[in-house]
Amino acid sequence: MTKPKQVGLWPLIASTFFMVSGGAYGLEELVACGYGVAIAAILVTPLVWSVPTALMVGELASALPREGGYYAWVRRALGPFWGFQEAWLSLVASVFDMAIYPTLFTLYLGRVAPPLSGTASAVTVGVAIIAASAAWNLRGAATVGAGSVGLGVVVSAPFVVLTVASLAHARGAPAAAPEAPQAALSAGLVVAMWNYMGWDNVSTIAEEVARPERTYPIAVLATVGLVTLSYLLPVCSAGVAGVDPSGWTTGAWVTAARLTGGDWLAWAVVLGATVCGVGMFNALLLSYSRLPAVLAEDGYLPSFLARRDPRGGAPQASIVACALMYAACLSLGFRRLVELDILLYGASLVLEFVALVALRVREPGLPRPFKVPGGAAFAAMLGVGPALLLGVALWRCEHERVGPVSSLTLGALLVALGPVLYAARRAR
Repeated sequence: MTKPKQVGLWPLIASTFFMVSGGAYGLEELVACGYGVAIAAILVTPLVWSVPTALMVGELASALPREGGYYAWVRRALGPFWGFQEAWLSLVASVFDMAIYPTLFTLYLGRVAPPLSGTASAVTVGVAIIAASAAWNLRGAATVGAGSVGLGVVVSAPFVVLTVASLAHARGAPAAAPEAPQAALSAGLVVAMWNYMGWDNVSTIAEEVARPERTYPIAVLATVGLVTLSYLLPVCSAGVAGVDPSGWTTGAWVTAARLTGGDWLAWAVVLGATVCGVGMFNALLLSYSRLPAVLAEDGYLPSFLARRDPRGGAPQASIVACALMYAACLSLGFRRLVELDILLYGASLVLEFVALVALRVREPGLPRPFKVPGGAAFAAMLGVGPALLLGVALWRCEHERVGPVSSLTLGALLVALGPVLYAARRAR
């Protein structure tokens, strides 16, 4: 069998960029809190949320470059029960996460073509994006990584033009926004957290990465700076141009582009949103589809999910199964999807930080090509900032409804289902 082509540094950076960000799309509800609040959140959130996670991923991915990534880390550190919970939480979070990107694109498209903004259009567009991404992923990780480089350039170009056009219309002082209520600020913070999460997703393809012990730390830390810059420049330039942020909702970058550059720039932003949706979905499908394959290899899921393409190494059955699962969750709203995603992802992230500390204590001699400075106590402190932000997200989920129950209640039920499924599988 021909050895599949491996993912290099730049394709890994591009893939990580799309797994985490994809540009400033989806940042609008944070901007609605005011430019000062938005800029502060853009600068502070990565320090409290992203950098600790990136450091944790850098150490564990370089020490244990296994396919399945965070599942393999938690399983080795805490045992098979907690490893299964990590995989379950990540898979359930992915269902809500992957429905966000087609929804996001439809909201942007509705700004220039209102008849296409309805639920039916969102489902149609979502199915098309899912099908295209699944076909792309079937060709292997290296193909997805190489394509992400080109998609990254296309998705960034409209915001580069928007930044230049906004500076040309500079009024000298940022536009002021009305004082945001506490609920709006908490919602904006949750959006900021979502825009900065997903650093561990790239770990699941470790066996398909060239020199993972060196490539992972560089790629993850470099992407932190790239993502921050991709948010900061458009927000600052829109403020300097005097674009009123009051009442901004998802898709408002189209309005800002029309005000500063005209209709052609508005359409360019919509085109960028299309590329962003495809790029993020494509990169995340690359990550999430490895989990069912690894779980199948460990006996937790049907064995057919572990089957791989002998040429590209892609887990074909797992990719198709994930695509069908994501297509079933396309009708929920953007904010509700974000909150459920963060709640479930946050629970899995806590387990990863626990695994970091547990491996420091239990396996101090484990080779760590990249190691976070300090001992186990400092490693434990890395998880404090993310845990505090997750507390805000939990409070916010209690105030958002999904049918008759709150997002928090639904999330708690899904978390509790993990041990039940594990026990049922063990009993069989």
